[in-house]
Amino acid sequence: MTAETPDVAPLDRFECRACGYIYEPAKGDENRSIPPGTAFADLPLNWRCPVCSAPKKQFSNIGPVGSPSGFKENLNYGFGVNRLTPGQKNILIFGGLALAVLFLLSFYNVR
Repeated sequence: MTAETPDVAPLDRFECRACGYIYEPAKGDENRSIPPGTAFADLPLNWRCPVCSAPKKQFSNIGPVGSPSGFKENLNYGFGVNRLTPGQKNILIFGGLALAVLFLLSFYNVR
């Protein structure tokens, strides 16, 4: 952890603001011989984005895998849906749509 970013965990992912590439410490960077498990802070100073060659300062912390999406200030608002991970939100949305379709299709059996 560095002094300017005290809330950075070792396995936080970082996204390139230029192209959207996500550096995942659990995977490392095969193109530049960075082994899996290397934290973003431990990358060499001359490391660049493998897609667009942007420098490290162009990356922003997006948190660990499976963390709730959105701004941290907004996670406590709503009916608890803001704390769901993106995968859980997908299940909730598409599961609700599937139930609605099944409900509408059930009217074909009504006589």
